[in-house]
Amino acid sequence: QVQLVESGGGLVQPGGSLRLSCAASGSIFSIYAMGWYCQAPGKQRELVAAITSGGSTNYADSVKGRFTISRDNAKNTVYLQMNSLKPEDTAVYYCRGWRGSNAYWGQGTQVTVSS
Repeated sequence: QVQLVESGGGLVQPGGSLRLSCAASGSIFSIYAMGWYCQAPGKQRELVAAITSGGSTNYADSVKGRFTISRDNAKNTVYLQMNSLKPEDTAVYYCRGWRGSNAYWGQGTQVTVSS
């Protein structure tokens, strides 16, 4: 069993930055692919960014050039650096870890971009 705990959300003005963190329990974190998803009110949850166990990354077109996903296997933590935030980035952000048929979700952290 893997537990994921997100932190770092909050209220930020347009153009601002936030860094989300997702801390994972367990010693096998390094073999899991990790991702950040967002869900805005009335919308489906969608992938924002993902990173493989080997460090390869991919991003949704809407965040390319603004968001950066990274991982620190020594700290069992994955990060999402969010720059140049826009009001449309407002959503609950969830961390997900997966390997094969096993997948785990965090509880989510709210990000609100508003002046």
